[in-house]
Amino acid sequence: MSFTIDKQSLDELNLMGKFRPGSVYFLFNRVKTRGGGELLDEMFRQPLTLEHIINERTAIFQFFQDANLSFSFDIQQVTLMHQYVNASNEQGQLAGFANILVKKALSGLTRDERYKLLIQGLQATIVTLKRCYGLAVELCMLEGPYQHRANEIKQILSSPQLTKLIETDIYTSISVRTIAEYDYLLKRKLNNDIKSVLDFISEVDVNIAVSSVARERGFTYARALPKQMNSFNATNLRHPCIDNAVGNNIEMQKQSNVIFLTGANMAGKSTWMKSIGISMYLAHIGFPIAASSMEFSVREGIYSSINVADNIGLGYSHFYAEVVRVKNAADATATGKHLLLMFDELFKGRNVKDAYDGTLAVTEAFSEYVNCLFIVSTHIIEVGEALKKRSNIQFTYMPTIMEGSVPRYTYLLEKGITEDRQGMLIIRNEGIIELIGDSKNI
Repeated sequence: MSFTIDKQSLDELNLMGKFRPGSVYFLFNRVKTRGGGELLDEMFRQPLTLEHIINERTAIFQFFQDANLSFSFDIQQVTLMHQYVNASNEQGQLAGFANILVKKALSGLTRDERYKLLIQGLQATIVTLKRCYGLAVELCMLEGPYQHRANEIKQILSSPQLTKLIETDIYTSISVRTIAEYDYLLKRKLNNDIKSVLDFISEVDVNIAVSSVARERGFTYARALPKQMNSFNATNLRHPCIDNAVGNNIEMQKQSNVIFLTGANMAGKSTWMKSIGISMYLAHIGFPIAASSMEFSVREGIYSSINVADNIGLGYSHFYAEVVRVKNAADATATGKHLLLMFDELFKGRNVKDAYDGTLAVTEAFSEYVNCLFIVSTHIIEVGEALKKRSNIQFTYMPTIMEGSVPRYTYLLEKGITEDRQGMLIIRNEGIIELIGDSKNI
């Protein structure tokens, strides 16, 4: 079972973007090593769909958060070790010895630097392995979900051959025969074990980076539940990339799996829906989420329609693009998958009657799929009145408080359907009518 999310949903939720400030990926991208970066990228692109696997990963992040470890490896040394260990060596030990002798001779006669680079790589590997052994021993002493993995690495590094290597003094002269012996050991005989150690360093890098974000920003970890339960509960859930974001609670069950969200434009509906989508995605990769608590039934995908644009290349108008988007979501839902679907201001490019009819019909149709969680927002509050006969739909809204003629938005959810209709008031406050009148007289 794989997790499905398309490019539009990824873009709407601003999930990816390794080097793009404001993206969710950028928030967690504090890794130090190339291997850590590759692992972080893999985690972000491959959400998990088994609750016990998700909970195991969150437990590891929590373990590192509690341990409050710092990444103590020398980054340059780890990079040199990567390059050294991954360099091909298809020769036997005797042929390798001869090859190194040639490199050493050439280094003295010409400007050939291959021997120097080999020595630097070997020295970096010894230093890194020594530090890794110390960290593995430290982690083995801490009871928790990462103890078994740390013990695996400790056992690898405790082998007689690697013990001899680790205890080598890199600041003394090492014979070419010993260098050849170590080179064969690291690149051929024990290469898989050494790559496992590098994987361990990458894991530690990611675990420290992600858990440090959780510690600094006050995030928590969600608990994954079987998909059949079809529930989603969170307290003080908020957008992770917005400083001082307002948090809200959400509670969805099988018998109340649809949320009908109303509120004026700028009241916070879109941000709230993005907060939900981001948190659900982060929860599926086992990452910390911006909430006080959260538990969720595993989803098989997320489908959003928040910022649908026209498609000039395909000749789609904004309205037709929305229709195609809803159709694609309907096709995905009809497969029987357990999904999270979110639609923000459906058919906002049409007249009020079409938008009303379309929003009502789509919400009623999707509410039949009780294995999915469905959230739809609109400022056409009349749709809510027509939906009240359906028992599995809950109604929430983002309020607008008028302070004189100036609207103020609390971003705090309330139960029910909004009565706010401040569109024309905002237009008047901005002086648009007067501006048009003055322009006409020029």
